Amino acid sequence: MSNEIISRKGRAGQRRACAEDIAIAQRLRALRLERGLSQNAIARQTGVSFQQFQKYEKGDNRISAGRLQRIADALNILITAFYGTNSKRSEEHEQSFVYLRTRGAMRLVRAYAGISGRASRVALLALAEALAQRGG
Repeated sequence: MSNEIISRKGRAGQRRACAEDIAIAQRLRALRLERGLSQNAIARQTGVSFQQFQKYEKGDNRISAGRLQRIADALNILITAFYGTNSKRSEEHEQSFVYLRTRGAMRLVRAYAGISGRASRVALLALAEALAQRGG
């Protein structure tokens, strides 16, 4: 970690979230959305307020090791799921799923998966692609 990150202090002398903390926050949000859980549900299970959990997901506040373990337990995952590796392949994998962190993306993917008819799925894809090309 750089000295700049270590020396940044927030209220009461607490260190602010650094790049690694923010990466964990992004993985937390993606994993929660992947499982279809609300922030409020995870917050209750881990003993924090909804507002505090929001700060964790935004990367505004750092997550302690013990709290991260409770969050992993609530998500039914290993705590290592929050940590990436330094390999080039891992970084490319992370970047390939950035779009899933966009608000509503997981809902759209779930809805698409729930459509049984091929023609309906093709129509939804055509609509989504047309909207994306228009920029709106």
